[in-house]
Amino acid sequence: MNATRKVYVETYGCQMNLADSEVVQSVMHAAGYGRADSLAEADVIFVNTCAIRENAEARIYGRLGDFKHLKKENPGVIVGVLGCMAERLRMDLMETESHVDLVVGPDEYRRLPGLVDRAFEGEKGIAVRLSRVENYDDILPLRTEGISAWVSVMRGCDKFCTFCVVPFTRGRERSRSLAGVVREVEDLTQKGFREVTLLGQNVNSYNDGGHDFADLLAAVAQVDRSLRVRFTTSHPQDMSDKLIDTIAAHENLCKYVHLPVQSGSDRILELMNRTYTVDHYRKLVERIMTRIPGVSLSTDIIAGFPSETDDDHAATMALMREITYDGAFTFAYSPRENTKAWDMPDSVPNEVKLRRLNEIIDVQREISFRKNQSEIGRVVEVLVEGESKRSAADYCGRTDTNKMVVFPRNGEAPGQVARVAIRRANAATLFGETIGAH
Repeated sequence: MNATRKVYVETYGCQMNLADSEVVQSVMHAAGYGRADSLAEADVIFVNTCAIRENAEARIYGRLGDFKHLKKENPGVIVGVLGCMAERLRMDLMETESHVDLVVGPDEYRRLPGLVDRAFEGEKGIAVRLSRVENYDDILPLRTEGISAWVSVMRGCDKFCTFCVVPFTRGRERSRSLAGVVREVEDLTQKGFREVTLLGQNVNSYNDGGHDFADLLAAVAQVDRSLRVRFTTSHPQDMSDKLIDTIAAHENLCKYVHLPVQSGSDRILELMNRTYTVDHYRKLVERIMTRIPGVSLSTDIIAGFPSETDDDHAATMALMREITYDGAFTFAYSPRENTKAWDMPDSVPNEVKLRRLNEIIDVQREISFRKNQSEIGRVVEVLVEGESKRSAADYCGRTDTNKMVVFPRNGEAPGQVARVAIRRANAATLFGETIGAH
């Protein structure tokens, strides 16, 4: 056992990585390693990485430079690079980052204790094999107390969008068992968590012995009717009417759908291998809006995909104005090795990408501001998350529709649901005052 040795995990990237870090902590805890709350007390440092965009990798390389200095001061500390970047750049990390002891991909976390033990004996380790079956269904993630938890329900992706590196860093699709997910959610409710988000690269493809994602959502909703349930991410091709009706049927399934569109141009969508048209997407949104009253919708948009023209860009902004998303995650296109788009000429100059990205951001900000203004005067239910970043005198939390709300503290506690009357709003946040909590 290694009770005196402690592990510190630093996580970058998406919610999938946050969920994976909890699996890593659980694996190490079962092997007798403690949990470090800071770098200073760590014997083992893991950096759980993201490879989705070039700037994410650049940040991590910069952070590894900090660990190089740390290792000079404390040569005995073990540094490991985990996750998607480990899978993608394994040899580069081992050859150029001499202070890195371990490089471990997202399907090899069960091997971490043995690799770490050998690293303490001076042996460097690399384990990056992708699996067709590994989904960590039997490992209960190690979580500190909290209000919201991320629950991974599947791993990998079979879509092969031409811009996306995920199938190459996380492997092919495989789903956890419905019973395993329900057990994990039951454990979370017993520990006092008030909200869960079910995670998958494409949750709509979930399949466990004939149970689809709608079945899983319904089963999780029934664990505890006071538990808020969210999910991400959906692929438009696979979002079924059954899933839409399931969201509408359960009060504790949040009325919020993240539905990435990526582009408003059919030509670009085809180049991206998104497997739907703008018309298909538009009709899907109409069904969601009709069947789930009051639903809020967010999306992902990429600016400057190879060969994107001003007309393609204009089509994207036109679609944004038509659908009026509540929010959007927007990115300038970044070529990634191994993807099909890597071989396409990156023909849009960086300055054009950034101009288009800023135009998209400006359009979305206008829409978000307008939609948030319409919330003024309404009373909304807010799950209290904790202190506002700007003032200890205020609390913040989210509505069922995923809107951030800030309000003066008035005897509520994190984890409670506060009824808040909205008094003003900007593009990002609603502001109000409480009229009760439970």
